[in-house]
Amino acid sequence: MKIAVDFDGTIVEDAYPDIGKPMLFAFETMKELQKQRHQLILWTYRSGTELEEAVEFCRSNGIEFYAVNRSYPEEEFDPENSRKIHAHIFIDDRNIGGFPGWSRVWQMLNDEDIGNEFFPVYRESEPRSLLQRLFGKTGK
Repeated sequence: MKIAVDFDGTIVEDAYPDIGKPMLFAFETMKELQKQRHQLILWTYRSGTELEEAVEFCRSNGIEFYAVNRSYPEEEFDPENSRKIHAHIFIDDRNIGGFPGWSRVWQMLNDEDIGNEFFPVYRESEPRSLLQRLFGKTGK
């Protein structure tokens, strides 16, 4: 699965243009996701020197991204096309409800009730909605 990950406020505390302290469990979680053969894409507002610094910071913490600000490594920027990248999941602090933290991200991506792919694995007699599965609400 392709997972796009934001940098500031997600991998590190937001200190843009500086690099903040790593978020709790960020690098450990991303390393485990890579062990599960997920392709991580760094998807950030940063460009130029700030982007190079972010990529190097992640590299020095054991993370090499599949691609950076693009859908695949060889993708060329074309101003005629959308800059939205192709990913199955986006991990970002600007999500509705904010960033849940890396331990919750891990749980959401590995919970048997949610499933590891697009199609959830239902183990209950009563299926839950996507929001119930993601946020743990049973509605009862």
